[in-house]
Amino acid sequence: MFKPLSLSVGLRYTAAKRRNHFISFISLTSMIGLMLGVAVLIIVLSVMNGFDHELKHRILGMVPHAVIQGQSTVDDWERIDKIATEDRSVIAAAPFIQGQGMVTGAGNVHGVMINGILPEQEKTVSIIEDNMVEGKLDDLQSGEFGIIIGRMLAANLRVKLGDKVTLVLPEASITPAGVLPRLKRFTVKGIFSVGAELDGSYTLIHMDDAAKLMRTNGKAQGVRLLVDDLFKAPAVAERVARSLGGRFYVSDWTRTHGNLFQAIRMEKTMIGLLLMFIVAVAAFNIVSTLVMVVTDKTGDIAILRTMGATPGRIMRIFMIQGAVIGIFGVLIGTTLGVLGAEYISAIISWLEGVLGHKFLSADVYFISYLPSQLQWDDVFIISGAGMAMSLLATLYPAWRASRVDPAEALRYE
Repeated sequence: MFKPLSLSVGLRYTAAKRRNHFISFISLTSMIGLMLGVAVLIIVLSVMNGFDHELKHRILGMVPHAVIQGQSTVDDWERIDKIATEDRSVIAAAPFIQGQGMVTGAGNVHGVMINGILPEQEKTVSIIEDNMVEGKLDDLQSGEFGIIIGRMLAANLRVKLGDKVTLVLPEASITPAGVLPRLKRFTVKGIFSVGAELDGSYTLIHMDDAAKLMRTNGKAQGVRLLVDDLFKAPAVAERVARSLGGRFYVSDWTRTHGNLFQAIRMEKTMIGLLLMFIVAVAAFNIVSTLVMVVTDKTGDIAILRTMGATPGRIMRIFMIQGAVIGIFGVLIGTTLGVLGAEYISAIISWLEGVLGHKFLSADVYFISYLPSQLQWDDVFIISGAGMAMSLLATLYPAWRASRVDPAEALRYE
């Protein structure tokens, strides 16, 4: 079978045939370095994608994607709900009343965000029902003054299901006894756990009870929206507000939690760049490999030149050798990285079982396992960058080989 001279000699130099058919040690070390760099970069970025996904799912599954509010309250939230859900980008909508206050229980006090909701509507826009540890969302009944709190808040207040807590609002009431804060006793009807900081500051009560407590005359403060694309939430909220007419205020998650996710995105970018330097160092080890080969094969290069090989052909021989090292290193590294990203959670769980040590404690971190989400865009970018750097690394040694003077090289042969 015909094989071009450049390809044949380049492959022969890569797989130096001595007693065995393994590739030379120096080529092997360059390939292993590139392989490990690519694999580690894919795994680390997949883990960061996993944390990002978990954070978005848990926090943005609880807080509104977008909110439409009136100047103080909305007179007809059903109309807003109906018009909002007619928008193609809105999955569901639910009314709410929101305020801040303090919860006291068993002699402990903690600041909280109070959310008045309708349980049957809240299920459509929140993941709260899927994360109930005790009780259920439907246990919130109008007039019973029940409250659902997070597991962290329950631990801080030292209360459990069925215990009484007191909700204190930062508003004063004038009574014959003087100016007193507005407060009301509630019964703990449920405890949830989403694993984020919301477990320690998020509370839910029935919207009718919230309307009485906050004196909204039975009206909702606004309507929260669940949209199909998080990054379109600002535009969707604006579009729905325009279709409603009148004066409405809109807000979305980018204003309330945008800084958190921007920080995560920046951290992922910076770590990706730092790890890409590792891949670059491994790729440019090919330079030292090829320089050593060129030095060792100077006599062979001179003979090829005297037999009519052009500088361009000599250059292609060593570019092929470096490309083979780079391509095999990147392909093996990509394969290991993809497999590692897919099974890293199971591997860490197995290690925890073997060592008897929990790497991610639920008491410290918002999740108790190592998440991983493989994104093929990242894989293609990393693989492409690794191959490009490998090819660039071959240029100087190949050019140096093409500049070998046959007469000078063969003088002492």
